[in-house]
Amino acid sequence: MINILKIALAQFNPVLGDIDGNTVKARQARKQAQNLGADLILFSELYICAYPPEDLVLKPSFQEACRKACENLAKDTKDGGPAMLVGLPWKENGKLYNAVALLNNGVIETTRFKVDLPNYSVFDEKRVFDSGAFPSPISFKGVRIGVPICEDIWGQDVVECLSESGAEILLVPNGSPYTQDKTDTRLNVAVARVTEAKVPLIYLNQVGGQDELVFDGASFGLNADCSLAFQMPAFQEAITLVTLNREEQGWCIAQGKKHVIEQDDKADYTACVLGLRDYVIKNGFKSVVLGLSGGIDSALCAAMAVDALGADKVHCVMLPYRYTSRNSLDDALNCAKALGVRYDILPIESAVSGFETLLKPLFKDTQSGLTEENLQSRTRGTTLMSISNKFGAMVLTTGNKSEMSVGYATLYGDMNGGFNPLKDLYKLQVFRLCELRNRWKPNGGLGPDGLVIPTNIITKPPTAELRENQKDQDSLPPYEILDAILERLVEQEMRVDEIVAEGFELETVKKVERLLYLAEYKRRQAAPGVKVTLKSFGRDRRYPIVNRFRDASD
Repeated sequence: MINILKIALAQFNPVLGDIDGNTVKARQARKQAQNLGADLILFSELYICAYPPEDLVLKPSFQEACRKACENLAKDTKDGGPAMLVGLPWKENGKLYNAVALLNNGVIETTRFKVDLPNYSVFDEKRVFDSGAFPSPISFKGVRIGVPICEDIWGQDVVECLSESGAEILLVPNGSPYTQDKTDTRLNVAVARVTEAKVPLIYLNQVGGQDELVFDGASFGLNADCSLAFQMPAFQEAITLVTLNREEQGWCIAQGKKHVIEQDDKADYTACVLGLRDYVIKNGFKSVVLGLSGGIDSALCAAMAVDALGADKVHCVMLPYRYTSRNSLDDALNCAKALGVRYDILPIESAVSGFETLLKPLFKDTQSGLTEENLQSRTRGTTLMSISNKFGAMVLTTGNKSEMSVGYATLYGDMNGGFNPLKDLYKLQVFRLCELRNRWKPNGGLGPDGLVIPTNIITKPPTAELRENQKDQDSLPPYEILDAILERLVEQEMRVDEIVAEGFELETVKKVERLLYLAEYKRRQAAPGVKVTLKSFGRDRRYPIVNRFRDASD
């Protein structure tokens, strides 16, 4: 029986499908853990392939590659150094499990399988995995360690089973994506399980971006009295050595460093930057290009891109037309200068005129209107895509969630692009994040300090500038009203009459609901973007395009 157990926590940013790369990183981490005197190193959920693998995990060759990598890692443990608890997909008796394996003494000593497979929000694990049997603790150096996997602690059954089986410590590998207020939610769940089991719990989470999801890390440990023993940083990789001591009442985690975790708007901004950085880098792009209009959305997108990649990797292009104001030209230039990015001006007058000439025979005797306005946007989209094709920079699209909700965007125009860091941010939050960025920079941000988004961009009325004196509020409710209604319709799924009861005008709510449903076909064709809210479009909120339903309370 040992009285001291040292566990290294590898809060890492694995690349999905890069089995060899993730394995190399695991070996390096094990060496570091060995130098720290660790007995065991814990990795996050499905670390070998990264989380979530979605339908890729159904490929037999993928499963075999993960298994082989795990077997090779196990051989490393012949040297008497730290054992490894590592997550991977595991095929056994014709069933595929979300598993964790204990690698020790040169072999895979044992495995445990995830029981509670989440099938809500962004999760779809029942589609690809089989549920494991209720697990018993793993015996390691005479210590009975329970290893519930992620969702297994969100209900009480799995931990209750482990507790009744004599678990002395809970080690929880996670692939838990970031959303607003998620840190407090996780902590409350962990406190509930510790209260029931009365043993220490160590929560290790993946970090990094994977498509729309961002994993924020923020791993932590709770002692049996529910006190916080340590807190790892959010949104960054880290290795932490945790020491547990056997005391009269049971095991206790020694006090460690408690990092301050970003909250609220700071957390959302940092998540968007990390998600953008990883999407660009993991997909092999070297740089990005975006249209810098002089408006608030493109300015925030440019600031995030610079923080994510560095100014030398960001190319901003102003694409003015006859309705582009002098203020917009000046604001875009000042923003580009403040961020230190390459900035080009490409007037689109001749290209739009060319399209108008092309379409004139078909459009004769028709009224000029929205179609002609959209020609401007589509010309800009084509221009940016051409720059991307020629130079290999990924196009960033810059529409916010308010606009995406009601279809205030042009397909094959301003919606063109490979990724949208603002996709899940409502318009009012875009304003707040611009003001925030001017007085604060995220940890690891590569952009300059200080004011990077000119004040005039933040204070002037939003406009698409597709016609003379156009303002967003010409066709939309004020954003204070629009965002409040959208949050109730989208995030809370409230009935129309419930929203009206809170003081909103019936006709305005009905209009917003109608636009929300009608714009579904546009959202299906939109670029992916970072999820930060409770219900992002796409993974979370899957509505039909053909849909005649309207709230009965209409």
